[in-house]
Order: sequence, then structure tokens, then C-alpha cells
Amino acid sequence: MKEDQDPQLPIFDFKSFMVDKVNAVNQALDSAVPLRDPVKIHEAMRYSLLAGGKRVRPVLCLAACDLVGGKESMVMPAACALEMIHTMSLVHDDLPCMDNDDLRRGKPTNHKVYGEDIAVLAGDALLAFSFEHIAVSTVGVTPDRIVRAIGELAKSIGAEGLAAGQVVDITSEGLTNVGLDHLEFIHVHKTAPLLEAAAVLGAILGGGHDEDVEKLRKFARNIGLLFQVVDDILDVTKSSKELGKTAGKDLVADKVTYPKSMGINKSKEFAEKLKSDALELLQGFDPEKSTPLIALANYIAYRQN
Repeated sequence: MKEDQDPQLPIFDFKSFMVDKVNAVNQALDSAVPLRDPVKIHEAMRYSLLAGGKRVRPVLCLAACDLVGGKESMVMPAACALEMIHTMSLVHDDLPCMDNDDLRRGKPTNHKVYGEDIAVLAGDALLAFSFEHIAVSTVGVTPDRIVRAIGELAKSIGAEGLAAGQVVDITSEGLTNVGLDHLEFIHVHKTAPLLEAAAVLGAILGGGHDEDVEKLRKFARNIGLLFQVVDDILDVTKSSKELGKTAGKDLVADKVTYPKSMGINKSKEFAEKLKSDALELLQGFDPEKSTPLIALANYIAYRQN
């Protein structure tokens, strides 16, 4: 990470930053979704929501808000909403009708513990509550910005966003000679949308100008694609124990991936380019406030699980 650190700035302790932000997000999630009646659905929601995870999306949201001059309290409900939706996507992704996975974040997947029926409903409930949480719990932000943020979030996960990427991913299994444009479409719509929404919501709710919002949108799109390229590489180079989820499952499912399409070395080169392009978009912002986002891009690029 040091190669991207401005020598005139104090050394940034990314690990401490992440620990602080992740703890704050985890506390907020725990408070937002308490165990209450009906117990079974809330228990299932909390099982996956509080099962750990990197919390990259909410942290990105908090950092984007800070970058444009906002306060953490203004955007914490949105940060939690993003993690609720991300968790929903994982719960549904792991179902037998989708990726059919038994392991997530080092634990049995939701449907293995609660059954497929409750897992589907837990995901549905997390999705619905995410929007309620932003609408009801956001404070210190004008109503027009809250409505704009909700619209951005909804679009990112619908038939033009996350759902579109999932559908094309599923229908592409087993296909040969799939071009890189096709692969990029899948991941710009499957993995990148929530990361893009995280940065955009942070900028909107933090009071950023339209130009700032669009710069951060492009930054997040790059690191979203970067996240997936690295994920594809790790899937074929790491063990299930190292990843905390089933390794090699893309190969077994005959999924379209970057290593399959361009090889490991070219995939690593592409990852480096995406990171460089992302960091260029942060030029012009306050160097000190952009440091967490620079470190986050490096973390995504060089993570080992």
C-alpha cells in the first residue's frame, strides 16, 4: 500500500481504520435488527447479517461521506442498508436453485441452518427493511437527498443492476468463447452495483456536489470490477479454509471468469489497471480525506480472501 501513500501525509493505519469502522457498523446493524417476534425470521436475518464479513460496502459509504464533508451519523443508516442488501444477495445466492453452496464466511449457509423457505424470507425481509431503515432512520439530511439516495439504491439492485448481472451470470454457465465484454457486463451489473451505490449514497447523503458524486461513482465502478477480478483469481488459487467459503466452485459450475477467459497473469494485470484507474479519479479531492479510499482500493486489490 505504501506505493500509493503521499509522502507528505502522515502514515495511514488502514487496519485500525477498518477495525474502528467495522465495529461501528456491526454495532449499528445489531441495533437495527434486534431479536424480536416472530423470532425465527429475525434469528435467520441476524445469523447471516452478523456473521462477520469484510464490510467493504458500508465502510466505502462512510469514507465517501467523509470525503465530501459529511458526518458519519448522516450516512450510517444507508451504510447498514447496503450491508443488509449485500447479505440478502449472499443468502439467496447460496440457495440450491442458485449457486447451491454450503459454506459462507466460514459457517453453514443460511438455508443449511434454517431451511430454504426461511432463508428466502430472511433475504426478502432484509431487502425490504434496508429501504425502511434509510427512510426512517436517516437524520441531518434533507428529504430530497434521502429520496435521491433511495432511488439510486433501488436502481442498483433491480433489473438494470444486481438482478441483471445475476441473470446473465446464470445463463452464461457452460458457454464457451464468451467475450470479455460479456464478462464485464456480468460483473459491472453483479458485483459493482452495490459498491457503486455505497460510494454514491455516501456522497449524496454527505452533501456532495453532482461532480463529486459522479467521480465517486466511476471510482467505485472500477473497484467493484476489481473486487470481482480478484475474487475470480482467489477462487482458483486459494483453499476453502483460506477463503471461508467453497473454493473452486466457479470451475465446478463451469462459470465464466476472468482467469478462464484471459488466464491468471492477464487477470492480475487487468486488476492492477483497474486499481490505477480508480485512484486517478480521486485526484482533486482533499488528499488526507481521500487516503482511506486509496487504502480501500489497495485492500481490495491485494486481499487474500
